[in-house]
Amino acid sequence: MRKVLLATFLGSAAALAVGGASANDELNKMSQNPKDWVMPTGDYANTRYSKLNQINAQNVGKLQVAWTFSTGVLRGHEGGPLVIGNMMYVHTPFPNKVYAIDLSNENKIVWKYEPKQDPNVIPVMCCDTVNRGLSYGDGKIFLHQADTTLVALDAKSGQVAWTAKNGDPSKGETGTSAPMVVKDKVLVGISGGEFGVQAHMTAYDIKTGKVAWRGYSEGPDDQILVDDKTTALGKPVGKDSSLKTWQGDQWKIGGGATWGWISYDPELNLVYYGSGNPSTWNPKQRPGDNKWSMTIWARNPDTGVAKWVYQMTPHDEWDYDGVNEMILSDQSINGQARKLLTHFDRNGLGYTLDRATGELLVAEKYDPKVNWTSGVDMDKNSATYGRPKVLDTASTDKAGEDHNVKGICPAALGTKDEQPAAYSPDTQLFYVPTNHVCMDYEPFKVSYTAGQPYVGATLSMYPPQGDTNMGNFIAWDGKTGKIVWSNKEQFSVWSGALATAGGVVFYGTLEGYLKAVDAKTGKELYKFKTPSGIIGNVTTYENSGKQYVAVLSGVGGWAGIGLAAGLTDPTAGLGAVGGYAALSNYTALGGTLTVFSLPAN
Repeated sequence: MRKVLLATFLGSAAALAVGGASANDELNKMSQNPKDWVMPTGDYANTRYSKLNQINAQNVGKLQVAWTFSTGVLRGHEGGPLVIGNMMYVHTPFPNKVYAIDLSNENKIVWKYEPKQDPNVIPVMCCDTVNRGLSYGDGKIFLHQADTTLVALDAKSGQVAWTAKNGDPSKGETGTSAPMVVKDKVLVGISGGEFGVQAHMTAYDIKTGKVAWRGYSEGPDDQILVDDKTTALGKPVGKDSSLKTWQGDQWKIGGGATWGWISYDPELNLVYYGSGNPSTWNPKQRPGDNKWSMTIWARNPDTGVAKWVYQMTPHDEWDYDGVNEMILSDQSINGQARKLLTHFDRNGLGYTLDRATGELLVAEKYDPKVNWTSGVDMDKNSATYGRPKVLDTASTDKAGEDHNVKGICPAALGTKDEQPAAYSPDTQLFYVPTNHVCMDYEPFKVSYTAGQPYVGATLSMYPPQGDTNMGNFIAWDGKTGKIVWSNKEQFSVWSGALATAGGVVFYGTLEGYLKAVDAKTGKELYKFKTPSGIIGNVTTYENSGKQYVAVLSGVGGWAGIGLAAGLTDPTAGLGAVGGYAALSNYTALGGTLTVFSLPAN
């Protein structure tokens, strides 16, 4: 039961000439042009909503494949392309190729960037060799390579403008996340929670690549960048807020990786992101709350200083990373207009907070099968306000080392992993791709060695008792914390969602289907089988007056690691190989961009 193999868990010319000083304002304006897709998240609010409505609920059933593009790379294709004017920028998993494609010239490849990376980084990458996408700003395309090199490429020529080293793969630090351009900085996180890294969010100068600031997830106050004004649930975090929750120097190998999505509110001037699991996965070896792993961070992008934090899963016992996207919306709750942040955590709880203050407003299960907690204490006068109530039957800490705790829901890959949800201001609903998966979890003692797996748990995964589906695609009301409708899927929905003004929501399935459903009812309106399983994020754009929908297919990621890496041991892939063994009956490896449009009149 102690087998842990690392591989197992493993537009226009004017737009391209934006100056650095005005990059933020210009980028914000560009993101409001629905014809383009200028950020990996669609917009700063992470809504993944498009105002394009040429494709709508009435005609989406007529969609046809307009064109396809082979990336030349296999394994998991996460993320999606950028579209800026007539140019599309497509990325791949390792070796992290980048293609610039001219949409106005028969989709001609204008340039290609293919970095030379040490292949020894591959076995250090948890959960496949994925990359979640590119960013744009100041006339540059930004790529975070697997070896943690942040590369700035000239958007016109593909020439390298500058590079910066964001981490050290020999210590287990790798790059899988999409950078985010905010003002005159490029923000990027780090992967490596399964190797005991001390994770961080780093801001680089957009012109030079020099470090502007770096905020760690755990450690001394001057490293995590908190001050006497930083709050948690309305109260100051106080001095040594992180150090007090770790034994000795454990924080130095504390994890809290930051490989998820980043959002930004220009009015509040705050960036938002989540930190992941503490290291190791064996909770007995790290008593305390292990702050600030599993935390929502609100930071000033100019200085990096945190305005507020909220830890969702103190002393995590199940690998419930908190890295999933923070979606920003303006809605009314109980008759009061609020600036909201909504987050669908791996732990199975959907959170709604006031993004200005960090006040917790809603925390509810978005899969009824979640059974590790009875819910979050919402009594503001309680000493445990904001904490989840852990049930003894699911506690791997109480059971102790070398005890297999069975039937924990959700599994470690969460009710949702990095696959991003979408939000429609038309329906005021969130559209959430979910995993409907439970697990057995057996922690064991593990020693830390730099660059080696620091996991300390064996897992197996399967659908909840009595169910056969491993996924649901749901519509969620973030104001009330309730599921509005839910569509079952045979496997986890590991693709990012797209909502549009046409009243349609798109997502992909692990078998390889692109699906379109009615935003109000969830009724399936269209599906098409692409060449491989979809773990990419659906995007849309307009070119020459026509709307297109694009998605990368290429099965992989944590759910598809068995196929991607050729693993067969059921407990490999931290339990995912056995859980998703049937996936090989429906799809195979690939690497294709498929683009759809309506037929000509």
